[in-house]
This record gives sequence, structure tokens and C-alpha cells, in this order.
Amino acid sequence: MNYFPWLTTVVVFPIFAGLLLFFFPHRGNKVMRWYTICICVLELLLTTYAFCYHFELDDPLIQLMEDYKWIPFLDFYWEIGIDGLSIGPILLTGFITTLATLAAWPVTRDSRLFYFLMLAMYSGQIGSFSARDLLLFFIMWEFELIPVYLLLSMWGGKKRLYSATKFILYTAGGSIFLLMGVLGIGLYGSNEPTLNFETSANQSYPIALEILFYIGFLIAFAVKSPIIPLHTWLPDTHGEAHYSTCMLLSGILLEMGAYGLVRINMELLPHAHSIFSPWLIIVGIIQIIYAASTSSGQRNLKKRIAYSSVSHMGFIIIGIGSISDTGLNGAILQIISHGFIGAALFFLAGTSYDRIRLVYLDEMGGLAIPIPKIFTTFNILSMASLALPGMSGFVAELIVFFGIITSQKYLLMTKMVITLVMAIGIILTPIYLLSMLRQMFYGYKLFNAKNSYFFDSGPRELFVAISILIPVIGIGIYPDFVFSLSVDKVEAILSNYFAR
Repeated sequence: MNYFPWLTTVVVFPIFAGLLLFFFPHRGNKVMRWYTICICVLELLLTTYAFCYHFELDDPLIQLMEDYKWIPFLDFYWEIGIDGLSIGPILLTGFITTLATLAAWPVTRDSRLFYFLMLAMYSGQIGSFSARDLLLFFIMWEFELIPVYLLLSMWGGKKRLYSATKFILYTAGGSIFLLMGVLGIGLYGSNEPTLNFETSANQSYPIALEILFYIGFLIAFAVKSPIIPLHTWLPDTHGEAHYSTCMLLSGILLEMGAYGLVRINMELLPHAHSIFSPWLIIVGIIQIIYAASTSSGQRNLKKRIAYSSVSHMGFIIIGIGSISDTGLNGAILQIISHGFIGAALFFLAGTSYDRIRLVYLDEMGGLAIPIPKIFTTFNILSMASLALPGMSGFVAELIVFFGIITSQKYLLMTKMVITLVMAIGIILTPIYLLSMLRQMFYGYKLFNAKNSYFFDSGPRELFVAISILIPVIGIGIYPDFVFSLSVDKVEAILSNYFAR
């Protein structure tokens, strides 16, 4: 048995290493950049090492479990551990954060604070993916908000204060419901609070109470992984944030909401979930179509990509609602795949904004000739986003389709209607993405302009784009990378539904 506290190290290392940034001299931009990137890479290597050597894939139970009494008076434990569901998002977090710090090289204003906030976010994200105690989960969830708010309000665009305030109002409003649900589950039916996931998973509640808890958690996670109608903070936030912040937002924060749905709503409240799942599927379908059709009306490049990511979250909701092995596996795969693709698209939008300083699509045009490398990577990753076969988006959406079709919960007619409407959504996706590419890169507008010479992307930007592209194609060709992690855990979650 291995007694080194791997997970605690992985969770607290970034923020403590980030605190050292404030002891650096004032004039050392380059030193701070390299320091932050080294910390991120080190953390990623540490995580990968711990998972490779101390994690058994075929065991659906919690592993690398650590349990320390933190506040004995409240019966509050520092209790973390991982299973097949959280290992994917944790590795995704490490990967995307490392690339986002690499993407944030142009940031020079207050760079110490900027990089510290990036590292603090890193800790909070890994903490919330590995928490095994409801109160700890809530604390990590909240800890996430402060760095995002500051990153938005200090390094955003023109309307950054408006969008930062909107973000904090929405997410803090959702967190109230999360806290109410956590306290309700913790205090129900016993004198001393029971907050850890294992005991609450075996607890059974009166059905009305369980539905109340479910609604509370659903609202909290619906704000985070935007589920219509609580999605309106997302386009504003993405439209204003610096693109490295956008990478973290779309690559990890949205995934936290979906992860919470699976982790708490499916595992802890199975009866309520089987009641609510048809509604989840209906909402997911509406979301795919609504966001795809809204996206094609956006003039702002980043807002268009933001709506596309809202549309892709619809597939995750449908997979979670299908209550079938295939559907839930597809949803988890879509979580990982959307994390990569969303981050890549925002990164490319940001780099092209650095070149041309234009936000609106109708002012662009003809960029393919001056910046061919950005054009190529943008094209390939847009294809990945519109689910081209051979990319991870295609596999994920296809498996969610299979999950709906093989689900035992719904009648054949309903499943046919659901699949048909989802297919309409898949047809709408190429429309807005291809028209975005057409407005940006084709035509003659900017090519005839006076200052028509731009630098193409340098080695750093190419490196970021290609290192996101490799896992996208890798998962698309061999999706078992992700399935081998999650498949046993998914069976364990779903055995709750068919055992009763």
C-alpha cells in the first residue's frame, strides 16, 4: 500500500508554488512566465505519475483515498480520492491549464497576479474534481470563482466589468442552491452531519425531498455548464475575457458543471434522476438547436464560439439523461472532447485578434493569405467542432446517439423523435462554423488594406494549437483512451438504476 499523499500534493502544490511568485523581483516578466510554465508542467507530470503507478483502471471504487480530520468541531474532513469518472477531467485540467499559461505570454500588465490566479484556479479545479466530501466540494467550487472574477475584471475587453459582475452574480446565485443541497443532504436523518459521498450515496430519502435536493443541485450545475435558460452569462464572459482565461473557462469550468451532474445528481439521487431524465433530454435538444441557431446570428467572433460550446453541452445533457451505459460514456467522452476543442477554438480566435485587432466578423475577410498557419489550424479545429469523422467530437456525438437509441427507459417512437431532432442540431452546427470561417478567411477585404502585412503564428502558438490537435485526433481514432478510464465507473453508477 502506498502512503504518500499524492492527491493532496497535486491539489495544494500549484497554489503554494504560485504564492512564491510574489517574492519575485518586479522587473522579471520572463522569469515569472517560465516559472509558471515549469510549475504547470511539473504538476502535470506529477499527476500523470501518480495516476500511472497508483491507479488501477479496472477498479470502480475510490482510489488514492485520503481522509484527514480538518475541523473536528464540525465533523469536517479533508477527504479526497479519485475514480474513473474524475481522472479524465483532472488530466484535462492539467493539460489545458499548461497550454493556457503558455498562451498567456502576451500578458504583461500585473503579470505576477495574473499567473498566480491561473495557478490558484488550477488548484481549485483539481480540488473540486477530486473532492469526496460534499462540503469540501462546495468550498473548492466557490474557490474557483474568485480567480475567474479577477481575471475577467482586470484583463478583459471594453465591457469587462459588466461581464465579470454578470458572471459572479450568476455563479454565486447558483452556488446558493448548491450550498442548500449540500447542507440538506448532510443534515438529513442524523444528529451529526454526514457529508462524505459514500454514506450519502447509500442513503435513501423520501421522494419529495429527493426531488427538492435534485432541483437545487440541478440549478447550481445548470448555471455552471450552461443549461438553457441559465446560459446568458457565458457569451458575455467569453466575449470579454482574455483568451487564455477563455481557454480555462470553456475547457474546464463548463466541464465542472457536467461533472457535478454525474457525480451528485446521478450517484446520490438516482430516483429523482430517473424522474427528471426525460426533461433533461428535452432541455438538451432545445439547447442544441437554440444555441446553434443563435450562434449563426452573432457578429462577435468569440460570442459565436461561445454559443457553439453551449450547443455542444446539449449532447452531454442528453447523454446524462439517457440512463444507459453507452449514453453516459458518450457524455463523459464529450466532456473531454469539448474541453479540448473549445479551448483550441478560443485560443485561435484570440491569436487572430492579436494580429488584426478586429472583433466583428463582418469587418474581417481575406485573412487566409496573410496568416496561412492560423488559417489551417482554425480550419482543422472547426472541423473537429462540427464533428468530422476521425475527430473526437464525432465519436462522442455518435456514442450519445447510440446511447439514446439503446436506452431501455424510452419508447421507440420517442427515441426516433429525439434522434431526428438531434440530427437537425448536427446539421445546424456546420452552418455557423463554416460561415464563420468564410467571413474570416475568404474574400478580399483585408487583403487589399494598406497595412496588409501580419506576422503569421510563431512557434509558441503553433505548439499550443498542435498539442491540442493531437489528443483530439487521437481520441477520434482510438476513443478507448477515455473509455478505459470511465467504463467500470459508469457501470457502477448505472447499477443503481437497474438494481431496484
